[in-house]
Amino acid sequence: MGTTLKPKQPSTARAQRKPSGTVPLVRALSKLGLASRTQTEQWINAGRLAVNGRVCKNPQLLVVPEQARFSLDGAALTPDAFQCIVLHKPRGYVTTRRDEKGRKTIYELLPPELHKLHAVGRLDMQTNGLLLLTNDTQLSNALTDPRNAIPRVYVVTVEGLADAALQQQLLSGVEDEGELLKATAVQIKKTSKRESQLLLTLEEGKNREIRRLCQAVGHPVIKLKRIAFGPIALGELASGKHRLLTASEELALQV
Repeated sequence: MGTTLKPKQPSTARAQRKPSGTVPLVRALSKLGLASRTQTEQWINAGRLAVNGRVCKNPQLLVVPEQARFSLDGAALTPDAFQCIVLHKPRGYVTTRRDEKGRKTIYELLPPELHKLHAVGRLDMQTNGLLLLTNDTQLSNALTDPRNAIPRVYVVTVEGLADAALQQQLLSGVEDEGELLKATAVQIKKTSKRESQLLLTLEEGKNREIRRLCQAVGHPVIKLKRIAFGPIALGELASGKHRLLTASEELALQV
């Protein structure tokens, strides 16, 4: 599967990526995997958290997480070593740490030591397949930035007969809620009057893009599974299981 990613340099290259933009202080530690937003708010309210050597009581202070120095009660807070895993998300799980509706979350599938990782993008509750989680906010920002056009590959089962006309519709795209939705590659794997299976590639990752796109062209989605994100493939990883990246996959993630 093609990808626009460039070969990754050794670990020092990660530090050379351009820092992400500013975020409110209450979000900064969460993005670095140092603390939850709730924990950060408690520290701020108690006057325990310092930014660049000064105690800060403003949770909305804008900081660049990768550039600011944080300390708690005078002790430096430093990010953990780089982590990135592949999770085979099952259907019926939401991509969040907690859910107000009481639905199952992906973090129920992970050991406690991985709960600090954040998802790179999301898969909706009824979509299964490859989900990346990392503690590297610069990496996740780069992978989800539409300007980088990182390909995501999906196996899609839709209602009805898929033909060359449908293939062209999906490639040309449709307007929906003011957005242009389209696939960058479409392969028809199986087709019948009842349902068809497609291999679709996207490069932007708009909210529920495939479901909205297929609905708009008259072929609602029955099943949706992501099998690749950039250079990372799901392979034979069992549903509900996770794995670390291989050394070659880490190298490939330099964008």
